[in-house]
Amino acid sequence: MQLQQLAYFVAVAETRHFTQAAERMGVAQPSLSKQIKALETDLGAPLLSRARGNVTLTPAGEALLPLARRILADADTARQEVAQLAGLRRGRVRLGATPSLCAGLLADALARFHRAYPGIELLVEEGGSRDLVRALARGQLDLSLIIMPLQSDDPSLVTEEILRENLVVVSPSHEHPRGPYMEIGDLRRRQMVMFRPGYDLRESTL
Repeated sequence: MQLQQLAYFVAVAETRHFTQAAERMGVAQPSLSKQIKALETDLGAPLLSRARGNVTLTPAGEALLPLARRILADADTARQEVAQLAGLRRGRVRLGATPSLCAGLLADALARFHRAYPGIELLVEEGGSRDLVRALARGQLDLSLIIMPLQSDDPSLVTEEILRENLVVVSPSHEHPRGPYMEIGDLRRRQMVMFRPGYDLRESTL
């Protein structure tokens, strides 16, 4: 059973005329008749009675007509839904991001995206890079902003670098060495405020 066959059947049922139905559908009448015959063969019952030039519905045709109309309507709705998604008129994006990116880069970017595509629902999940990558691999997120490198060998995941940032140390001025830079050794035996385990920024810093 094909959608085209159902459309041909509905056209004949509504016009009660094969030639008019073919004109409505923009096909040759023999082609339309052949497709309806194939539909009847597939369903195992005649759908139309063609006695003395009059086209009427058989009991099987009467039963099929409302179902065919519903199927065609659902198919049309599906086309519209997909077209809206493809055109970014509606849909949903599940985005993961690290806390540092949520607080900085992400807010302005999401605001611009929402203004451009107000029909798209934006869901943001905050977490560490490794947690976000696991959620992405499980299909719980559509994309994530993480700290590189990617801690996964999943071949279905790909990365693209979009931003580089320098790590800086903030400390009381009386404890800060002279000059604009610190050596790694200067941080030895100092207490540090860090993200919890599971955040790649923590691992990169350590």
